[in-house]
Amino acid sequence: MSLIAQGVEKGLIKFDDEQKQITYVHQKKKRNYTNPEEKVQAETFLQLILTYGYDTKRIRLFVSVTMGSSVKEADIIVYNDDPCLSPHIVVECKKQDVSEAEFAQAVEQAFSYAVAEGASFVWVTSGIKNQYYQVPKEKPKDRITITDIPQCGVAKLARYKYAKGGGSSNGQKLFELEVVTEDELTRRFKQGHQSLWGGGELNPSSAFDELDKLIFCKLWDERKARRKGEPYDFQVFQIFNESFEGKTPQELEQQANEELSERIKALYDEGRKKDPEVFKDDIRLSPEKLRTVVGYLEGINLGDTDLDSKGRAFETFMGSFFRGDFGQYFTPRAIVKFIVDVLPINHESLVLDSSCGSGGFLLHALDKVRKQADEYYPNHETTPKEYNQHKEHWHEFAANNLFGIEINEQIARVAKMNMIIHDDGHTNVIASDGLRGSEDLIKRSGNAGFAYSRFNFIITNPPFGSVIKQTEQAYMNQYGFALKPEDWLNPKSRSTPRETQNTEILFIEQCHQFLVEGGYLAIVVPDGVLTNSSLQYVRDGIEDKYRIVAVVSLPQTAFQATGAGVKSSVLFLRKHSQSTTEKIQNRKFDLQEQIKQSNDYLKRLEKLENDKKRHIRDLRGFENPQSLSGKALTELEAYKEWKKAIAAEYNEQIDALKEALTEQYAEEKQRSLDDYPIFMAIAENIGYDATGKPTNLNELDFIGEELARFIEAIDRGEA
Repeated sequence: MSLIAQGVEKGLIKFDDEQKQITYVHQKKKRNYTNPEEKVQAETFLQLILTYGYDTKRIRLFVSVTMGSSVKEADIIVYNDDPCLSPHIVVECKKQDVSEAEFAQAVEQAFSYAVAEGASFVWVTSGIKNQYYQVPKEKPKDRITITDIPQCGVAKLARYKYAKGGGSSNGQKLFELEVVTEDELTRRFKQGHQSLWGGGELNPSSAFDELDKLIFCKLWDERKARRKGEPYDFQVFQIFNESFEGKTPQELEQQANEELSERIKALYDEGRKKDPEVFKDDIRLSPEKLRTVVGYLEGINLGDTDLDSKGRAFETFMGSFFRGDFGQYFTPRAIVKFIVDVLPINHESLVLDSSCGSGGFLLHALDKVRKQADEYYPNHETTPKEYNQHKEHWHEFAANNLFGIEINEQIARVAKMNMIIHDDGHTNVIASDGLRGSEDLIKRSGNAGFAYSRFNFIITNPPFGSVIKQTEQAYMNQYGFALKPEDWLNPKSRSTPRETQNTEILFIEQCHQFLVEGGYLAIVVPDGVLTNSSLQYVRDGIEDKYRIVAVVSLPQTAFQATGAGVKSSVLFLRKHSQSTTEKIQNRKFDLQEQIKQSNDYLKRLEKLENDKKRHIRDLRGFENPQSLSGKALTELEAYKEWKKAIAAEYNEQIDALKEALTEQYAEEKQRSLDDYPIFMAIAENIGYDATGKPTNLNELDFIGEELARFIEAIDRGEA
């Protein structure tokens, strides 16, 4: 039960019908609960009573404090006596999204109240960040940083606040880590990130990397084996004055910061020994900056927080940071869900995203298998045996069956962290160019899993419009789509290398190489791949290599929120067997030869070419009153124009012949090749608008249900 609910139940607070006004019952104070700061104040007030054990009679809210000639208001003061004459703790409350500068100002303000009132302790809180101080009697302005305020009746503080299973130290209650909501976790991530770059010491990208490292340390600390009552390492430890005689409070705080830094870096080194591929560089934060971020994360339990909530919090935080320059790495959740949900992925499937970005497709595949485990082991939450079977079901899939490739090293680290937060699968995410050959990828990563002809499913949204040049990437020569195909109606045509090729076209072929026969590819492509006449060779290649399962057209707005406005579709393909591909290619070749022979094409082409040469040689229709010849004739402008017109006339006849044969080939090919149905759909509303704001209608839900049934029919041999 939440603190607010407990407070209402015990009659400490009450609300109006609309929950806009809160009344502190014993204090007879009514306040505006829609004020973000008031919500923090209410929870802090209840913590003092329900957690720290202070009597309501000894707590006063909104206390007037005389500061020289002015009167200020302290949020909360806790007293040592019932008449409230002997101040004990001054509490200052700020809203959750308070900046570091504003929080520091609140500390100064609260401490000045404590000195003026003669209080012994100070607590400044934003709900997600807490700072505690002791006020020395000898030098009240020399504040001493402590790890918590004392609980009621406790004379001596503990060195730390959080321990496994809770317990107590020196009579002071210790706390177990707390599971928090998705919204609160998102705010903690954002505030931690803001604290790192807000002052200008780090740029936002570097700050993100450093926060990632600390989240990694936090998770590692929670997973370490420790006995009940043993403290967690990922928290601030207090350095008591008697342990360091003669040191100032500032020196004690510096000592505490340096000890914390050493513990965090030790955690980081331990984690890196097991997972060296996640982070390569050291933590680069000063002890003071490190402590600031630890303050946002030390009291929460990341490991036990609901996986969906934890994952969404991290993705929401990531999205808010990367939406600008890195927006192309994030496929909207509605599209990811649609693609993964329609495919028959299970815990035995091998799944690859060859352009994985932050890992959205892989994580949704993991989520799908986790939900399947719920069906197989419905009592896993209450039965230890089923719990182990349930976890093994999806955890083995995460560790061994999910693979991702991401060219940007920073985004690849994000994907690994995303997987770690969702309980692993990160070991098969590599930072590399997904268009490199299989042997090259294996050599570079040391992961033999990236072999061709291995994966059952590839789900990906490759980068659009990026151009690969033959002169820059040696791997271009491994791709058929990097060659200009022979023109079957041009006897002199030969296959030649293209100078450049778009990445999305090469990825279609690369994915074919990674798939097993019968494996599925779901890929987001720009509509030009499906419609541009100049890309007919790509569509012909797809027809040779794959059974076309479905084409689902997305609205123009699908990727606008991430900064991309290219009209796109999702293409679902199923890899043909090698024999089927050869059969199709041979049938096409034979059909082309038959059409050329039945139309006497080569002879007709030769005749037109010869007629053109004779026409030009004999000067038929060219007025030449001076009977010019040789160079004098060929350099004549009138002759050049006439020759050009005659060549165009014959070329037009040749083109007309080629066009007729091309149309005949298209018609006969359609009759000749095996016919099969293709699922076609147009989605105009997909659950969000051009700004990314959710809408009430998502046609992908209905389309997905129908397409899933269609794919099931294909697998049964009924389509």
